[in-house]
Amino acid sequence: MPRLPRPRLPLAPADLDTLTVRDLGLVDYAAALALQDELVEQRLRGEIDDTLLLLEHPPVITLGRRGARSDIYATDLVLAREGISVQQATRGGLVTYHGPGQLVGYPIVNLRARQMTVPCYVRALENAIIDALAQFNIPSFLDETHVGVWTAHGKIAAIGVAQRRGITLHGFAVNLQPNLDHFTLINPCGLAERGVTSAQAILGHPIPFKAFKPHIVQTLQEQLTQLSCAR
Repeated sequence: MPRLPRPRLPLAPADLDTLTVRDLGLVDYAAALALQDELVEQRLRGEIDDTLLLLEHPPVITLGRRGARSDIYATDLVLAREGISVQQATRGGLVTYHGPGQLVGYPIVNLRARQMTVPCYVRALENAIIDALAQFNIPSFLDETHVGVWTAHGKIAAIGVAQRRGITLHGFAVNLQPNLDHFTLINPCGLAERGVTSAQAILGHPIPFKAFKPHIVQTLQEQLTQLSCAR
């Protein structure tokens, strides 16, 4: 019997101007990862539009595919005392920290439908964060040799992405007002000597999440629809 051709997966269920935003509050890292896996499958089947998850995590250190326990300076006893868990991540990169006061964004985006390469997508995330921070008078910039968003005071946003059959998961983390002491427990993204900062450390006061979120949604939507790098 001749083999039947496999059905082609839909590229997108609707127009690419749609970005569904789900504001989830405080979510455990493992639960957020499971939700991303579910949404990626739904996006592959064309059941949902591109989606942005906005949330915070309880204190957690995540190890990317190139991460190692040696990048965590603290002992298990110290981590337990600080209430910090350690989780393996399926994203690229090394080790990073997430915790309250840090806005995490997980875009579930169909790169094939948008004809975007992964490097172009990463640049879109970086530019979206830079544009959003500028609305609060925080100058930030790209580093052509290291992924993320930087300021004169150190790194203010980390980016680590993965893609599954053209659908993205994981994403970005912007330091609004996290506990910066927790970053001293790791070698963040292998660049401890560059330093880590936050919006609160730069401005001298916190930025309310409800004030920052609309800006990052708008700037990400702009970057995904008006690409600033070659397709």
